[in-house]
Amino acid sequence: MTNDNALMVESTISLLLLLIQVPATAILFSRLLKGPRRLAPIEPQQPTLELLGKVSVVVPTLNEALRISPLLAGLSQQSYEVREIIVVDSKSSDGTPDLVKATQQKDPRFRVMTDDPLPSGWVGRPWALHNGFLFSSEGSQWFLGLDADIQPHPGLVAGLVKTAEAQGYDLVSLSPQFILKYPGECWLQPALLMTLLYRFDPAGINTEQPERVMANGQCFLCRRSVLAAVGGYSSASGSFCDDVTLARNIAVQGYKVGFLDGAKVLKVRMYEGAMETWKEWGRSLDLKDATSRSQLWGDLWLLTSVQGLPLLIVLTFLLISPPHSYSLQTGLIASLPTPPLLLLGLNLFLVVIRFAMLIAIAPSYDRKSAKGGWLFWLSPLADPLAVLRIFLSAFRKPREWRGRKYSGEL
Repeated sequence: MTNDNALMVESTISLLLLLIQVPATAILFSRLLKGPRRLAPIEPQQPTLELLGKVSVVVPTLNEALRISPLLAGLSQQSYEVREIIVVDSKSSDGTPDLVKATQQKDPRFRVMTDDPLPSGWVGRPWALHNGFLFSSEGSQWFLGLDADIQPHPGLVAGLVKTAEAQGYDLVSLSPQFILKYPGECWLQPALLMTLLYRFDPAGINTEQPERVMANGQCFLCRRSVLAAVGGYSSASGSFCDDVTLARNIAVQGYKVGFLDGAKVLKVRMYEGAMETWKEWGRSLDLKDATSRSQLWGDLWLLTSVQGLPLLIVLTFLLISPPHSYSLQTGLIASLPTPPLLLLGLNLFLVVIRFAMLIAIAPSYDRKSAKGGWLFWLSPLADPLAVLRIFLSAFRKPREWRGRKYSGEL
């Protein structure tokens, strides 16, 4: 191929990539610009008398004995705003109910119940939460769903309820501070998290479009009257991302839904190592159960354009691009035609944004006891892998979750 032909091919490919990436970059930039307007992170607060007995806490469990103890201890430190703490156990075989009963001896607000057999069309987690909601006191004004791996700080519930009431939320969930321990997850987990941050508005921004609402079921506060009005968790019965599905269904009904930064009030230890993070968290991040097919394809295009491709394109220019493109004396671009030059500039810009985002999310991670915690700063190198994970899960329905197998009826 002649030099002129090579330049023409390079320019054509660059133009095609620019057509794909420029609109996606504009969308990403419009979302990131909302960051300065977001609400401040939730702070722990002391309860006041008007909060007395306002909240029923429900925790779904299935073989959580190895990680539920910090949650039980943290919930015991919540004050009189918590009326009851209902642990809905799905026939654990590892002694999880015994740990709850031991805590109940010290704190009578705790109760443990076993949910009914899982009906056809239901996923285990929403079924357990639905049973807990039906079993909870009608005297409570708020329903708070918490996952067993959450580590709540004192003042979490009071701060959450006060913020929800002050802001007029009917439903509000929190993003936690993630605890990292092993090198692989320090590298992979932030890249997977970034797939969410790139698709949705920042935590603390009131999203106006119901289909773009984000939620986190690890800490999920909803007015009891609103949850009753939508039939509890029945509208998210078959969803593996029931939190987002339910939040969007509630937003469609005209209720105010919020997603806030909770890094100062709760931590979470989700998965042990990179492989478990890849398998368990990665297969729900696509949010396909709460998303239309067109929106899913749009999100895949966006992630590919602004997260999956930039580093690959920059490395391609540096390592594979023909020698005519560079000045060997200065190391600077010397004679790139305009389209390749624009493409390189755009992707360098996207890489800079990615590292800036890494700095921004650093407070969302507890790396104090992590082995290889420095790999967190190299997590942008895992971006193509993270985007690939979303593709792999986007078109495949899970058949096993947390040790439970599901039929093809879901």
